[in-house]
Amino acid sequence: MSAATRVLVLANRTADSAELMGVLVARHGRAPMAVTMLAPATWEVQDPHGGTESACRRLRAARRYLQAKGIEVSCVTGAADPMTAFEQEWRPDRYDEIIVCTLPTHLSKWLGIDLPRRVAHAAVGVSVTHVVATEASAVAVDGGMTTTP
Repeated sequence: MSAATRVLVLANRTADSAELMGVLVARHGRAPMAVTMLAPATWEVQDPHGGTESACRRLRAARRYLQAKGIEVSCVTGAADPMTAFEQEWRPDRYDEIIVCTLPTHLSKWLGIDLPRRVAHAAVGVSVTHVVATEASAVAVDGGMTTTP
């Protein structure tokens, strides 16, 4: 049996979205993988701790869901700037694939700074997949997974 593919997932508000969870479960169905979820701790009005609590809540929800599907998951919070968070976590010898999950174009600050392309440029030779989550599915309810109709 071959070693699990090591996948770095860069997501924050979309970390527990139905779209991202679906992509990860489907990817795991093709071959074993170990996922590291990286969420930049971006300031949010409802989080008095600089975004750390909100990011951790989403990461916990994603981890619970993915572990229930048999996927090995670790979670990390990073710098508020998503590119800085990526650069601090990224090591070519540590990851085989990268997934960047964003909100749709009309809502995404990350697409405004061209984050998926910038990550792909920084990680030359590594597969980078961009997943777009819907606004409705990117909202965690009671720290759990939300689904879209």
